[in-house]
Parts: sequence; structure tokens; C-alpha cells
Amino acid sequence: MSALRVCTVYPDLLGTYGDGGNGEIVTKRALWRGSEAELLLARSDESLPEAEIYCIGGGEDGPQVLAAQRLIDDGELTRAVKRGAVILAVCAGFQILGTTFPDASGAAREGLGLLDMTTRKGEGPRAVGELVAECTSRDEGGLGLGLLSGFENHGGVSLLESGVTPLARVLPGRGVGNRPGDGVEGAISGRIIGTYLHGPLLARNPELADQLLRWAMGQEELSPLDDTVAVALREERIASFRTR
Repeated sequence: MSALRVCTVYPDLLGTYGDGGNGEIVTKRALWRGSEAELLLARSDESLPEAEIYCIGGGEDGPQVLAAQRLIDDGELTRAVKRGAVILAVCAGFQILGTTFPDASGAAREGLGLLDMTTRKGEGPRAVGELVAECTSRDEGGLGLGLLSGFENHGGVSLLESGVTPLARVLPGRGVGNRPGDGVEGAISGRIIGTYLHGPLLARNPELADQLLRWAMGQEELSPLDDTVAVALREERIASFRTR
């Protein structure tokens, strides 16, 4: 196949929390295996390029609204999903893939409608801190990748509707996830993955990065890499809960 194209979407608007690292990580993991791959940085004043993997990060309320409108007007992300592209969306990026999300005042704004999900402004304190969640099993339509580790920082409350499977379920006492009380974290629908986990997410969870590559490259198996450092980081963050 030609070079794998990985696109970081609007890093000038949705690059607040270091989530741009996700695009770098998935690109490197392809290159380390000897595959051709290139990372594209698509600014918000440019047309979104065609790619096999799109990574969307977190951002503040104003840039989030602007990013959503520009993605709707551009239309490429919706076309990309129809042709089988892979999307990883974090926090603000996750919210704008739904049907509605809140602006700074709490008013509902139109999302891309790629996930059957609505997000509203939470009434309680922000969800801030380390989070550990168990991936939904393959029998339930999930990925079955075991534990995910990351850092959440959001005031939104997201509700998944029909046809959308939770990405993971929060371990008791180890974070909030999509909304307080339901124990659900993120979403998966087809080749779209949404989550509230920063980290960057793929630095802590290399198995998830490889899942994106398997989808995009059409390969059921990938050659192994030495993930000792990444696994040690995840284990260290998971263990930190036990010392509180």
C-alpha cells in the first residue's frame, strides 16, 4: 500500500492538552515496523486532507465551537468515515463528534453527528484527575484490550445513545468518565473511538495505537514492539491510586 497518512486535526484550535502526541505516536509505531507513514498537521484555515487515521484533541470552549463549525463546513471528516477512515477523538474532539455539545454558556451547539451522543454542561464539579477503565469486551462490541489509563479534565456530561458502545468502564473510585454515576468512559462505533483520556492517550496505551493501525492498514496482526517504557508508565499511574 502507499504511505499511511495520519492527520492531526486543527492543532491550532484543539491542541491544548498535548493530544497532538497521539498522531505522532501512531505514525512512529507504523514507521518502527518498516511501513511507510507520514504525519499531516491540518490547521483550521486549511482544507482537511484525505488520510487513513484522523486524531482530534482537546481544547477550550471557544476553539471547540470554531473547530466544530469548520469541520461541518469542510465535510471531509464525514466523507472519510464513509470511506472507512479511522478516527480517534479526545475530550473536546470527542464531544464535537456527537449530535450536540455545549458552548461556554451551556447553550447546545451542533456537532458532526458521527456518534449518536449528546453532551451537556455538567452541574457539579469538573471531572479532573487520573482515570483507569477496563475496555469493553469484544462480546459486547468493544476492543477487549484490558485496562486503559489516562487523565481526564472536563466539565461536560456525555450520554451515549443506541448503536454506540462504551469504549471502557471506569474502575470503582478511579475516575468519572462520560458522566458521574454511570461508570462509562468514551465510545466506540465502527472505526470511531472517542474518549476523555489525555496522557497523551496513546503514549500510555500502545495497544490502542496498534488497534488504530490494524484497522487502517487492514492487518489482523502487527509485528511486536518493545513497549517496556509505555507499559511501565501505565502501571505507575494505575498503582498511584493504591497509595492515596
